[in-house]
Amino acid sequence: MSDSGVAALDGPFTTRQLLRLDEALRVADQQTGLTFSVYIGPLDEPTRESAEALHRQLEGAAKAVLLAISPGQRLLEIVTGAEARKRISDRDAKLAALSMAAAFAGGDLAGGVLAGLDQLASHAGRH
Repeated sequence: MSDSGVAALDGPFTTRQLLRLDEALRVADQQTGLTFSVYIGPLDEPTRESAEALHRQLEGAAKAVLLAISPGQRLLEIVTGAEARKRISDRDAKLAALSMAAAFAGGDLAGGVLAGLDQLASHAGRH
């Protein structure tokens, strides 16, 4: 078995990538006081409403930021709760989405998610 343990995960990321994503989420949460989450999988149509429904299921949704990514559909939705939206504008989210899309187009799903989290957390600022 390889050291990455990919077979056991049955997902798009290696163990190392998952650890980096987990750390990035933890740091973003700590620095901003917001709660960042990532969903990777199919989104029902209409996709925006589907992403918003996922966001509503998050604990503390008002302070939550969800990156909903559907590689198979080539879709990305960033959903911000009412409190998070005061600190992350639509323009900030669009800039993060463009950065993420560029990485995704290059085949780097994990790198795109990391870049998006970093940008969104930077825009939100420290709490």
